[in-house]
Order: sequence, then structure tokens, then C-alpha cells
Amino acid sequence: MLEFHDVTVQFPGQATPAVDRVSLKIERGDCYGILGQSGAGKSTLVRTVNLLQVPTSGYVMVSGQKVDGALSKGDLRSLRLKIGMIFQHFNLIKNASVFENVAFNLKASGADRATIEAKVPQLLAAVGLKGKEQVYPPSLSGGQKQRVAIARALANDPEILLCDEATSALDPDTTSEIVALLKQLKEERNLTVLFITHQMEVAKKLFNKVALMQRGKVVETASTYDFFARPQSPYGQLLVKQYQHDLLPDELWSNEPELYEIIYKLDHAFDSVMAEAMHRFEVDLNILGGRVEYIGGKPLGRLIISIARCPNAALKQEVLAFLAQSTYLTKLEAPKDAEA
Repeated sequence: MLEFHDVTVQFPGQATPAVDRVSLKIERGDCYGILGQSGAGKSTLVRTVNLLQVPTSGYVMVSGQKVDGALSKGDLRSLRLKIGMIFQHFNLIKNASVFENVAFNLKASGADRATIEAKVPQLLAAVGLKGKEQVYPPSLSGGQKQRVAIARALANDPEILLCDEATSALDPDTTSEIVALLKQLKEERNLTVLFITHQMEVAKKLFNKVALMQRGKVVETASTYDFFARPQSPYGQLLVKQYQHDLLPDELWSNEPELYEIIYKLDHAFDSVMAEAMHRFEVDLNILGGRVEYIGGKPLGRLIISIARCPNAALKQEVLAFLAQSTYLTKLEAPKDAEA
């Protein structure tokens, strides 16, 4: 559906590329997330899909069509009609009504007035803004503004929806509402979604696959579940540890000599591994933090533990080996700041 082939973007005067030889494949129907901190190159990469940013080298394929600087104006216009885009700061016209903001994309595609009059209310109802046609953007909340932007992006029935930090300007409750709306619309309209964000909570709730970018490069790709359960790249491990740091207050680092994280493998998510270990080896294991969450409908259990009472080092290794049979076991180090 959407492929990046060695895409590089080099801006004049910059020593390193903003996007550095990125190759990715997004399947039809994916809700694909590109993760990374500010400056990682996420936005620049996504803008190459509809040629808002022309790659310095490499190219993008959209539904089998090569997208590069050689594309004619007519072909580029047709391509952009297939692609809706949502931005962080909404990009609404302040002195135009909600109706006219949504109608803007329909007018640009050549729709007649009768079509516009019929379709705009349908789009607004689909995003939960029925009856808001004549309201102006300054009167709307941030979440309502983003709903208008989503309706506008869907006006021409796109196949692909690009979301550039679409929830970053919203509070947590509103973010959850917009994520739920996007999931619903994706299923109803059979959309392929490419969403860039630095928000890990959004990634967990919305994406089925992720790519992690650092300094213009993709350093890891995985299913969302596998990324949060067992990130493979050093940068991914650092980001997930930072995200999970709320399980472990800072004070515990000075009070506990050795801390371990256990992540329950999918088929063992509800096993009583801790109780069995304490019974079998007659040791004390302290649970210092933990939770079970669902990612893509699959349970992911995570605990922070310490071994409080263990007679000797050999027995301790037996306990750790037993835990590692049905969990991912990691000895923890104090968290460090992630680099962009």
C-alpha cells in the first residue's frame, strides 16, 4: 500500500540528513506508527508521501504508483486526493465556519455545491460534531478543532490518512477520545493510517505496527506488542524504560541493591510465577511495582521485583533462571535520559 525505498532528505547547510535512507512497508489496513523524539525526522519523512517534501534521493510508492519529483502536476493532484492529512495544530481557517473548513477540501477537488451541502453534515456527524456547522473555530475546544480537521481530511474519501503529531496539542482525556475516534473511523472507512508521535500511550492504544526513528534513521521495526514487551534496539529499550519509570519511584533505587523487571510472555500473562518461585525455592520476592495492560487486545504483564531473602548466590541464580522460563527477565539499572 505504502512503501519507502531508501528515502533520504538532506537540507542545505545541514551536515547530516533529516531523513537517512529509510525503507519501510505499510500494508493496506495498517495503523502504523512512527515513534521518536523531536528532531528524529518523523515529520519530514511523512511529508514525502504526498510530496510536501521532495526526497533528495530514494522514492515512495503509494498503491503501486511511484511518487517522486518527476510526477506531473495532474498526477500529483490525483494522488493527494487519495491522502488525507491531520496536523498537530489543526490548521483551520479561523474566520471560516466549521462548515466552510470542511467544505474546503471538497471545493478543491471540484465537488459541486449540492454534493458539498449533503456531505459536510455527514462528515461532521461522523466525528461527533453534528449541529456545529455554523460555529467558528475560536469557539471550539482543542478536541473539537481536531475533530473538524479529521472531518476535513476525510472529505474526499481518502485511502490513506497521515497524522502528524495529531494528539500532541491535546490533554490526556481528549487524546483518548481522538484515539478512539480514529480507531472507529479507520475500521468504518477501511483506512490505512500512518501516524507519527512521541507519545507512547498513543502508540499502545492505536498502532498495530511501529517504526522507531533516531537522528533520521529507522533503528527498529516491530509489532506494537513486541516493541513494548521486548524492544530490540538500545534506543528502543531506553525509551520503553523511560515510559515505564512510573512503576518505580526514584527513592527505591537507593533502598534496593538489585532490582529486576519481569515481563510476562503472552501465554503466561496470568500465571502465578512469583508465588510458585517463592514456594519452590523458599525465598522472599518483593513486588515493588507492576501492572497488566492490553496492547492490540493482548495482555502484557510487567512487574518490578527484588529478591529480599535468599541464602546464597547459587540459589539466587536458580530463582532467576526459573523466572526467566516464562517471563522476560532483566536486571534494572537506574534510568537515563533518552536522546533525540
